[in-house]
Amino acid sequence: MKTLKEVKCGETVTVAKLGGEGALKRRIMDMGITKGTPVYVRKVAPLGDPVEITIRGYELSIRRNEAENILVE
Repeated sequence: MKTLKEVKCGETVTVAKLGGEGALKRRIMDMGITKGTPVYVRKVAPLGDPVEITIRGYELSIRRNEAENILVE
């Protein structure tokens, strides 16, 4: 498994597990990122932060430190 931070542009992956604790994990889940959800990586900013993804039919930008807590397969 790898983290969402390591996924390249144009790849589609599935969320396997959420890391983090407390408020961070709740924030990730509130954005619609839950186990079994497909995620398409649209863009990565030139300096690597943020990462733009498509999930559940909408675009979302997340920080790299949040993406590190999302394990994908």
